Amino acid sequence: MNVRSIGIATSLLIAAFAIACGGSSRRSGFGTETDPTETADGGGGGFGGEGPGKGSECGINNTGGDPDKDYDGDGYALKDDCNECNTAINKGAHDIPDNGIDEDCSGVADDEEIECDTGLSKSGSDAFDGARAMGLCKKADPDGVEWGVVDAKWVKPDGTSLGNMEGVGILTKLGVNAPQMGGSMLVLSSGSAREPSDPDYDSSSNVKGYTHGTPPGYPKESPACPGVTTGRAQDGVALEMKIRVPSNAQSFSYQQNFFTWEYPTFICDRYNDFFVAMLDPIPDGLEDGNIAFDQDTNPISVNNSLLQVCAPGTHKGKQFSCPLGTDSLSGTGFEGHAATGWLTTNAPVTPGTVITLRFAIWDSGDGALDSTVLIDDFRFSVDGADSTQTKPSPVN
Repeated sequence: MNVRSIGIATSLLIAAFAIACGGSSRRSGFGTETDPTETADGGGGGFGGEGPGKGSECGINNTGGDPDKDYDGDGYALKDDCNECNTAINKGAHDIPDNGIDEDCSGVADDEEIECDTGLSKSGSDAFDGARAMGLCKKADPDGVEWGVVDAKWVKPDGTSLGNMEGVGILTKLGVNAPQMGGSMLVLSSGSAREPSDPDYDSSSNVKGYTHGTPPGYPKESPACPGVTTGRAQDGVALEMKIRVPSNAQSFSYQQNFFTWEYPTFICDRYNDFFVAMLDPIPDGLEDGNIAFDQDTNPISVNNSLLQVCAPGTHKGKQFSCPLGTDSLSGTGFEGHAATGWLTTNAPVTPGTVITLRFAIWDSGDGALDSTVLIDDFRFSVDGADSTQTKPSPVN
């Protein structure tokens, strides 16, 4: 919503790329500079291998061996592995584009879907479309071995069922902000997940009028605002996905851009809207599952150091240098307020496991002065991540 009342104001965010799609830039897949079919010793045994097939019987491929035996030690038995001499090849692998290798044992090299985010419903009625909008094209059988999105659903930030869908959207742009890859991006908002030019954009109060819980460990107060107690969560939305990690992936990344009406008036206040990305299992070194935070562990909100799209000023005793200026606020409905600009989050994962990832945003203290986040360019990587971190994205 656009205004908080004066009374309230004064009394008191390898291989694989979850490959994506379409648009001006073709999503090719992986953030890697390494050929995952080569080992460190040059033996060609595959990603994670130690020589050909880790010493396995290389003649076993399709020769009547035990279908339930894993000859090369990659975690996939012969029945799910078309090359038991290479640990980078099995039915759980992502098929790396344009290398001429059939990593996923589909029978065809380079056939991974890479264009899936054009023509999606703006309303996001299908939660799997939310995954596709950010670049996760592949839907996986819950009982299978292939990588991909096993389940997707719209929920409130605490994981309970979501009824009000006004805060969910799939957009081709928000003002001057275009998708980072492909033709569309996921938009989550504590207000209206639409452009101001859209006929169903709610530019009035946008108090949707429901309260809810928060993810475990939240609300988590910002170290930048000691002694401040955040108000009750309201009007939140979230996309929760279960994803089977490719067998040749060691990490993933995605990009986000957080916009908030709370700047410049409600700094270090009980009105502290949050965006979090909750990952389960929790990565080593984190107190909770949120993987989106600044270098001082402040969650993504008006109170974190990554808020850099704004007009400079000192508010509530805190100085905001706003190095990115205000241009990217144009046409968003957040003119005169603030955003982070595009940020990239990286996190480690264990190959072949199933992770749960919940992207959530909510109002705090009341349902006024909303916040919105754009999410895009999700990809897995053959390269590992030493730690979980969020940093400004490189300028294209």
